[in-house]
Amino acid sequence: MKRPEGFDKAAQQPDPASAKPRRKRGAADSGATGSDSAVSSKKLRASRAPKVGSVTATRAPAPSAAREASTPTAVKKAPRTPRERSRFRLSRAEPSPDVVAKRQLRRAARDRRRAEKAELRRFTRRARTRKYTLLSIAALVAVLLGLIAVAVFSPILALRTVIVDGTNRIDPAEIQAAVETQAGTPLALLDFAAINTELSVFPLIRSYVTEIVPPDTLLVHIVEREPIGSVKIDGVFTLVDPAGITIQESAERIAGVPLIDIGGADTASPAFAAVTEVLLALPADLRARVESVSATTKDDVSFVLSGVGQRVVWGSASDSARKAALLEALISQRDPAEAGEFDVSAPSNGIFRPS
Repeated sequence: MKRPEGFDKAAQQPDPASAKPRRKRGAADSGATGSDSAVSSKKLRASRAPKVGSVTATRAPAPSAAREASTPTAVKKAPRTPRERSRFRLSRAEPSPDVVAKRQLRRAARDRRRAEKAELRRFTRRARTRKYTLLSIAALVAVLLGLIAVAVFSPILALRTVIVDGTNRIDPAEIQAAVETQAGTPLALLDFAAINTELSVFPLIRSYVTEIVPPDTLLVHIVEREPIGSVKIDGVFTLVDPAGITIQESAERIAGVPLIDIGGADTASPAFAAVTEVLLALPADLRARVESVSATTKDDVSFVLSGVGQRVVWGSASDSARKAALLEALISQRDPAEAGEFDVSAPSNGIFRPS
């Protein structure tokens, strides 16, 4: 009788009682009787039965199979999401004291840094405000400097037009031609000393004012000299202003202005100063009627009115305003066609002497 091969295959053989005997092929199978088959089946069972004192090897069941066999069948749960698994782990995990202490130290360090930053901001607020103020001022100054640089050096603001006003005896074209030597120069870089030199050759200009009108215009306001009278010097009639500046010269007497006789003295004498002061104190309509005025000293000024030749004794140039008001009152009381002499040398007592 043969023993089955391998220890593992013994556990996998079917039960001899339930298994059907296999018949041998060949002549022995075909010629065997029922008794022979019964005897063979008994021998087969006897051979498969375990012997006393012999050790039989059996295969241990798998762990999973044993667990499934020992535990009752349970209902399968739905799988947890990662967040649920992390929460579950956190809820079950109990950190150690060292971990808790480290967390507290980190939290305390973080709070300390925040507090230090807050205190630093609080103590440096004034410095930061001053810094921002200085930066703002610096930016404003830079912008202003840029604008000034554009105004000074930009050709957009160069001189192209010259406008002259206030002239009566002077030709404006001559003044424009004199000033236009600065054409093309930026308005901020105009050479006003050169302009003053160019305009000083005009004796009729008493004063002038320049005005810059961006982007390219220069206005020149002229104040002409007003003639006060004409002085005869060496047979030449010279038109002068109150400062004694010569405005015009002529071989004949100049109409429209009184003839000034100062006894051969020049325009820098006290007599000429007294004459001009008296003429300027007279009202405009009364000064227009003065035919001639004479003085040898500063205290004996007199003049003659046009018409019938009424003469006025003025005296010194002091109290000229009161004397002018007194003279107007006397003239208003007398007939313009009546010849005579007005004496206002004493401003408190005026006299008319008929001739």
